[in-house]
Amino acid sequence: MARSLRHLDIGSSVVIFITCALFVAALFVKGFGHGILLEAAVFLVSVKLIIMAYKSSVATSELNGRLTEIQAAQTRIEGLLEGRRPPGRLRRVDDRPA
Repeated sequence: MARSLRHLDIGSSVVIFITCALFVAALFVKGFGHGILLEAAVFLVSVKLIIMAYKSSVATSELNGRLTEIQAAQTRIEGLLEGRRPPGRLRRVDDRPA
């Protein structure tokens, strides 16, 4: 539960609370009649947007972790390759002997 809460910022938490409060208030003001369908639709749209923001945050966090792993592997590989290079000037592709 605590892991999922770190992806919800304060703004999302406030929107969740306000949306739930307004939905419950609309239930008591309009009753359980025809108007409840419109209120339920608005509530579900808000929930969907919040879920999309949460999934985006989780995906971004996973991608950052993967990029960190790739960068560490690249640094390790470059370090291994540096040990195999002969000392002196590095030869570029366009420095072909004549």
